Amino acid sequence: MPFEIILFVFFALIAAVSSVVMVTRPNPVMSAIFLVINFFALAGLYLLLHAQFISVVQVIVYAGAIMVLFLFVLMLLNSKSEQKLLSGQKKIKVFAIVLAAFVFIQIAYLIFFSSPSRSLSPDVAASIKAGTVEEIGRQLYTGYILPFEAAGFLLLAATIGALVLAKKKFN
Repeated sequence: MPFEIILFVFFALIAAVSSVVMVTRPNPVMSAIFLVINFFALAGLYLLLHAQFISVVQVIVYAGAIMVLFLFVLMLLNSKSEQKLLSGQKKIKVFAIVLAAFVFIQIAYLIFFSSPSRSLSPDVAASIKAGTVEEIGRQLYTGYILPFEAAGFLLLAATIGALVLAKKKFN
């Protein structure tokens, strides 16, 4: 068994188990922690797909910045009142279970009855090369240097403007 398949099964199991545990936890902070674990497992799957840039962005943006925002919101909200929301809604629970079973059957069908191709077409090989950090950097700094610099100047102007506005309020 190739090492890539072992890693794929490992990351896929971590992603599947952490997503189920995340949904079933009553404590929202624990759910957020399992969501971070899921984000790291997805980053591992992106690495197996040779998409290094997306993997790094997955960890930095989602597991880092977005989860900090989620945790701040969870800490500020009172989750005690939300626990009573679905307590008497039997029809919604049944619909959710039927929908989840339908999606699970579709995924199982795709896994067990589809046949992946063994050879890489030139288009697939080119798309694998396009997802690397080196290729994205090369394109960004050669073909798209003007929009990249314009976006940098706009962000710099917005930061200076925010600092000026914030300073005026304190004086």
